[in-house]
This record gives sequence, C-alpha cells and structure tokens, in this order.
Amino acid sequence: MIERLRPRGLRARLTIWIAAILVLAVGASFVAIYNGTGQRLRAQLDRELRTQAGAFAVPLTQSDELEDVTRRYVTHQPFKATSQLLFAKLPNGTIVTNEPELLGVAGAADPEPEGSATQRIEDRQARKLRGAGDGYTTVSTPDVGDIRLYVRPVVRDGQRVATIGVGESLEPVEKAQHGVAKTFLLAGMFALAAAVLAGFAVASRVSRPLRRMAATAAAVGGGSISERIDVDDLDGEIRVLADSFNHMLDRLDDAFARQRAFVSDASHELRTPLTIVRGQFEVLARQPEVSTEDVRRVNRLVSTEIERMEGLVDDLLLLAKTEEGRPLQRRDLELQPYVGELFDGLSLSADRDFELGPVSDVTVNVDPNRLSQVIHNLAQNAVAHTSRGGLVRLSAQRGGRKVLFAVEDDGPGIPPGERDRVFDRFHRTDYSRARSDGGSGLGLAIARAIVEAHGGRIRARESAEGGARLEFDIPLSD
Repeated sequence: MIERLRPRGLRARLTIWIAAILVLAVGASFVAIYNGTGQRLRAQLDRELRTQAGAFAVPLTQSDELEDVTRRYVTHQPFKATSQLLFAKLPNGTIVTNEPELLGVAGAADPEPEGSATQRIEDRQARKLRGAGDGYTTVSTPDVGDIRLYVRPVVRDGQRVATIGVGESLEPVEKAQHGVAKTFLLAGMFALAAAVLAGFAVASRVSRPLRRMAATAAAVGGGSISERIDVDDLDGEIRVLADSFNHMLDRLDDAFARQRAFVSDASHELRTPLTIVRGQFEVLARQPEVSTEDVRRVNRLVSTEIERMEGLVDDLLLLAKTEEGRPLQRRDLELQPYVGELFDGLSLSADRDFELGPVSDVTVNVDPNRLSQVIHNLAQNAVAHTSRGGLVRLSAQRGGRKVLFAVEDDGPGIPPGERDRVFDRFHRTDYSRARSDGGSGLGLAIARAIVEAHGGRIRARESAEGGARLEFDIPLSD
C-alpha cells in the first residue's frame, strides 16, 4: 500500500520536496518568532513587575502603620485581567491584597462551598500565591489563568518589615502568541499552495528535457536509431547531458552502420569463393566422363578457395579479438635488433627492392608478435601496389615520447579521398585487382586495431618516392 502511494514521477517528487522544504522553513520561522515573541513580552512584563514592586515598597519603608499604608495603596489598585495583583504579608501574619479571593484571605466574596472540588483547587492555588518565594514565579489560577508573580522583601533599618508581591496575568502574552500562530497558519497555507504550484511548474520545466530524452531513448529502443534530442532551447547541465546523449547515439549509429557494412562485406567475401566451389562441382557433375586431369583441376581450384576462406575467417576472428580489447602480451625490447630481424624476413618475401631506413636506438614496451603483424601487413600492402623491383622502405624513428614507424613504396600511391578509408574492413583502392592478388581486405583494418590497442594512431600519407606512406606511432613507456 505504501509503495502505491509513493510518488514515482520526477515532477511529483520535486514538487513534494519543494513543499516540504517550505513547510520546514516556515515551521522553523514560526517556532523562532512564537518563542521570541513570548520571551520578549515576558521580559517586558518582568521589568514592569519589578518597577511596580519598587513603587509598592516605598510607602512601607516610610511609615510604621504598615497595615493602614498597605490598605490605602492597594485600594487604589483594583485587580482586573489586564491590571496587577498586589499583596503584602505583614509581620503579624496579616495579608493585605486587592484580590482576596485569589489569595484565599478573609473578605472574599461568595466563597465556594467548603470541601467542593472547585474550592480545593482555589485553596491550592491560593497557597501557591501566598507561599511564593522571593523572585519571579508563574502560578496557574482557575479564574485568571497563568499569573506572573514577583515577590520581594521590604527592609527598613536592616530588618524585614514585610513581604510584598506584584503579579499580572499572562493572558496578553498568550493572546499575542496566538495571534502569531494564527497569522503564520494563514500565511503558511497560502505559501504552501503557492509553493506547490510553483514547484510543479519548476519541476515540469526541469523534467521536460528529461522526458524528451526518455521518449528519444524509447524510440531508439524501438529501432529508430536516427532519433536525436533538440538542444536549441536547453542550457547548463541539461544541455551537456543532451549533447552527451546525442553523441552516444551518433556513435551507436556509426557502430551499427559499421556492423551492417561488416556483415554485408563478410557475406559477400565468403559468397564469392563458395560460388566458385559450387560452380566447379556443377561443371564437373555435368561432364559425362570425368578425367583425372579434370578432378585435379577442380581440386586445385577448390583447395585454393578453401584456403582463402580459412584465411578470411582467421582474419575476421583476429580482428574481432583485437577490437574486443584482448590484453596484449607486452614486454620491453630493443628496437634496432627487433626491426633488423623483421627486415631480414621481409626482404626475402617478394622480388622487391627492400630498404631499411633510420631506426632509433630505444627500448619500446609492446607486444612483439602483434607489432610484427602490423609491419608485415603494411609491407604486404606495399608489395601488392608495386611491380617487380619496386621500392619498399621500412623505418622507425623516435619523435618526442613516441616512435614513428613508416612503410613507404614507389607505387601509384593512395588518392587523397581514399586515405582515411584504406583502414576500413574490406576496403580496396583498386577494385580491378583480382582477389587472388588483393588479399582479404582486412590487413590494414587489423593493423589499425593493433596500433590503437597499443595507444597509437595509424594514417596514410604520400611518400617522398611518389607512392604511399603508411605510418603509425607507438607511445614510449615512462
């Protein structure tokens, strides 16, 4: 049941929080003003009582006829709810007061029947008033309510000749406090209503872009990856969030597009050798008499295409593992002997004029097997785009906190518009070349994935020899 009543929407929760904060603020202000008003009025009342007691004591210190003087003074001070109670206790036990009923002394009008509940209460309160000690006391009475009482001795010639008391009802203080409470109640109700309306408006404004994001996310979840959030009317943190959301959708859209292109290209690349294999078998099956030479010819073609498919599948698996972030087997190695061994192997791989350029004497922290695969793939690309005797140059030079590797050739080069795409999967700059010469189209994509896994970047430029220059950098370890 509690879960059902709990607000779930952002607008409702923000509105409730704003209203709750306002209630707490108004409540704290009410307590402070209510108590402060009572304390200030009581302090003022205490000062007045002390002043009145001083005035009451003056005639008693100047006459020996204490009872007569006291009666004449209090006669002119009749007690009302808004006036003061006066009494004096004389040495002979006599109590003179302007309100004998409150103090339960002789002369009270219309006393309650002896032994009644009301009379017992009045007697108890009268004893409290008569027995109040020196200083300030608050006494509750059934008829007048709370009375603030100040008692002090009257001293003459160093002796206590009487005890006087001055009291006043606290009703004005209570009325003032009740007025404050009533005012705060009315103002608080209006303020709470205004806070709820304003809070709902603010919450609606704050949550509007979030609702738009939720709607966009729902549309994306439904398959519409092209949806975006309009950020023209947004600002502050909400705009930063919306921009980040749109950027995430752009990356997702790009990733899905690459995935679709990858699946399409992979399907096409695998379909071609399968078509060749099937066609050879169909040709062989239609022949009425199959010779040994025909079988051998078909076997050679089928074996070639199967090897091509195996190589393509292996490259696809390697590319997937690399892009998944599989950990590299890094270790420190000396660059000069490492590149020298690689160059010796490359120089025997094709009938080209291989040249070893400058190699810096530094130590790099890399996965040697993966790095050699990058250099082999770049060299194979250079061999594929040069003719017999063409130049293929390898270099590795330090620049700042990086080592720049480069493979150059003197072939036809890469058109400027193709240089950013040559590292895409299955991309070929020369579609006229046969697949038997062009490879799987994954070599440069694998090279890019391995370089980026090392924290570097790979790019295509124009070589000083007129051909292509494929270069990549590897950061040096600290």
